[in-house]
Amino acid sequence: MAANGKVMEETFERVKSILVSQPKPERSPYYELEERYGLQIDWRPFIQVEGVPTKEFRKQRIRPDEYTAIIFTAKNAVDHFFRICEDMRITMPQETKYFCLTEAIANYLQKFIVYRKRKVSVGKRTIQDLSTQLKKNKDEKFLLPCSNLGAKKVVTYLDELALDWTDAMMYRTVSSDLSDLSDVTYDILVFFSPLGITSLYENFPDFKQNDTRLAVFGSSTTNAVEERGLQVNIRVKPPEVPSMTKALEIYLKQSNPDV
Repeated sequence: MAANGKVMEETFERVKSILVSQPKPERSPYYELEERYGLQIDWRPFIQVEGVPTKEFRKQRIRPDEYTAIIFTAKNAVDHFFRICEDMRITMPQETKYFCLTEAIANYLQKFIVYRKRKVSVGKRTIQDLSTQLKKNKDEKFLLPCSNLGAKKVVTYLDELALDWTDAMMYRTVSSDLSDLSDVTYDILVFFSPLGITSLYENFPDFKQNDTRLAVFGSSTTNAVEERGLQVNIRVKPPEVPSMTKALEIYLKQSNPDV
């Protein structure tokens, strides 16, 4: 993934290969694009999650069972919370309350607790969705399992409510090792977060865009790309272009018009 340093002009040269910086799903509309346009679409996570070792976690001087309410912002938080508990030989009390940002997280929680015996509050997407439940439980002592990236919006809101809360770093989001891709090139690279761009440069410090086209999701990812002096070729623009596959399809209709 290295070459000379020119910033290319917009191009609709034929696309043969795409690398998506995410794990490969079982089913996906990407597979339809792959077949329709005769592409090779590969999948490779550019970032990964690693658990904080329990020995290191102990240095934070936090015991999960000393908190009466736990706030979960992601499935990873659930996984590593209960991993830490198991390693520390802690069984959470039956009366512990759980606050989950989404229904998917709450459903995942059932892998670790007997759901009907615990008090679980569920939001739709953001911490503000749990406002009523949090205010009703102002006397609880809250623990927020998080990663090295933190949870800024959650933290800000908990402070606004003046709750008694503590965050606990239990896992880290780090760059994946992509060294095996050093001599591999793709016509399009697809990114969904600024961390993907960080990983790209941690693995390939001398990366130059050349004729590679970049497809990005979200304003923060776009900013991360442009800060590196790279050109965004394919963008998701809701509501007109609501998904990455739609954005790619629009581009492919011009780059591979004879399909």
